[in-house]
Amino acid sequence: MKRILVTGGAGFIGSHLCERLLNEGYEVISLDNYFTGTKKNIVHLMDNPYFEVVRHDVTHPYFIEVDEIYNLACPASPVHYQYNPIKTIKTSVMGAINMLGLAKRIEAKILQASTSEVYGDPLIHPQVESYWGNVNPIGIRSCYDEGKRCAESLFVNYERQNGVRIKIIRIFNTYGPRMHPQDGRVVSNFIVQALKGEDITIFGDGEQTRSFQYVDDLVEGMIRMMNSRDDFEGPVNIGNPHEFTMLELAQKVLDITGSKSKLKFLPMPADDPIQRQPDISLAQKELDGWEPKIQLDDGLKKTIDYFDDLLLKGI
Repeated sequence: MKRILVTGGAGFIGSHLCERLLNEGYEVISLDNYFTGTKKNIVHLMDNPYFEVVRHDVTHPYFIEVDEIYNLACPASPVHYQYNPIKTIKTSVMGAINMLGLAKRIEAKILQASTSEVYGDPLIHPQVESYWGNVNPIGIRSCYDEGKRCAESLFVNYERQNGVRIKIIRIFNTYGPRMHPQDGRVVSNFIVQALKGEDITIFGDGEQTRSFQYVDDLVEGMIRMMNSRDDFEGPVNIGNPHEFTMLELAQKVLDITGSKSKLKFLPMPADDPIQRQPDISLAQKELDGWEPKIQLDDGLKKTIDYFDDLLLKGI
């Protein structure tokens, strides 16, 4: 039985990954400091004898014997990563150093959950993995963008210098149950506002685009990447290539919820990307034809049901 460490295991994505790995018969250790993660996301897994929960911050070294490491630990929404930008940088950089050091010592394979934010406000569209990005290194988003870019550099140099077996994925906008209701991401924002009958806040004119991937599709891509051939290290885009404007997303949420919420337009935040769409041809080629299966309408319905239940419980 493989033993697998998931840092950020109590987070939105990490909890879904832990659940999937347990269902596949692996022993799983969730490591989280609960800054943005919560035990509520994993409490349903705690009766499983092959699931272990550890409270720990990846900015400090951690010692364990495992076969694989999924490094997901880092706040990922602007509200959370801008709350303590120095801590965000430390989590990305020192967390990568500590987990790579662990992987080196125990000869484990390690996957880095990087982000489409490494492309910044892209000057090419859609974004391919060979694109170096257009990032403001001193902007308000730089603590996350540059932290993740540095982490990618650390990963490839640990491979070059020490032979660590690495995998790098770049995650595009992902949504689904267990998103934090106050995380400031557009899907959760729109859904919570619509369910509460509040104005739906749209930054700019609403014509900026994003590509939305349901969390189950992401988890499938992550596992396929971990299990891909050893000489394919990435980075590889994991996202949904179907592009939607913020206005289109808002209308879908209004239609599904039946909400009477009105649209409220606010100024664009600094350095907010105008377009974001992955080219997934590399993932399709290297990850056994991987591509997202869950359409936006279907995924939104599941996510809306989750938030509706949270609001009914007063959470």
